[in-house]
Amino acid sequence: MNDVIDAVIQYARNHFEDAKYSHDWEHTERVYKLCMHIGAIEGADLDVLAISAFLHDIGRTHQDKAKGSICHAEKGADMAREMLEKYPIPHEKKENIIHCVLTHRYRNSHVPETIEAKVLFDADKLDAIGAVGIARAYLFAGEVGAVLHNPHAIPEQTKPYSKDDTGYREYRVKLSRIKDKMLTSEGKRMAQERHAFMEDFFERFLKEHEGLL
Repeated sequence: MNDVIDAVIQYARNHFEDAKYSHDWEHTERVYKLCMHIGAIEGADLDVLAISAFLHDIGRTHQDKAKGSICHAEKGADMAREMLEKYPIPHEKKENIIHCVLTHRYRNSHVPETIEAKVLFDADKLDAIGAVGIARAYLFAGEVGAVLHNPHAIPEQTKPYSKDDTGYREYRVKLSRIKDKMLTSEGKRMAQERHAFMEDFFERFLKEHEGLL
């Protein structure tokens, strides 16, 4: 299986040459490490998890180029199915990998059903919160041309991929809700600490933006 994983890594890395920094190969590597940590505790198949982690965002550039009209999880699952065809992976494991890729996204209707899919979902979400999550939110805001902050905008009523798609908007509409979406015991534990850090950060951010601190 190590040869397959090595081939998957090489295949996946080639899809990040033009990636945005907020969803680059380093994000994939962090998700892989989180998967190995959570998966070992939760009793998951670590080979399935490793392949799923490295493939989970291969469809991301398609979503970015389409400004969100293409779901990168659905596109990535199709790409993963085609890529894995030539490798002697047991059918059940192969279908599980594709399921993991398909269901890892926060914003779609596909629900993780296997323990491996739940671990990948949690690992991907953990990298979206806490200190790294805040940094990535502002990276993404810069990539779409958003302002630093718009105190006159109601985050829930603003549009993604616009000048109002700020780091604070991402926190309000997505990041602040992630801790309640976690699916594994270890993921839930880790999310609580990262969530608390974000709450403190954005409380101070708003005060500093108003010149109150």
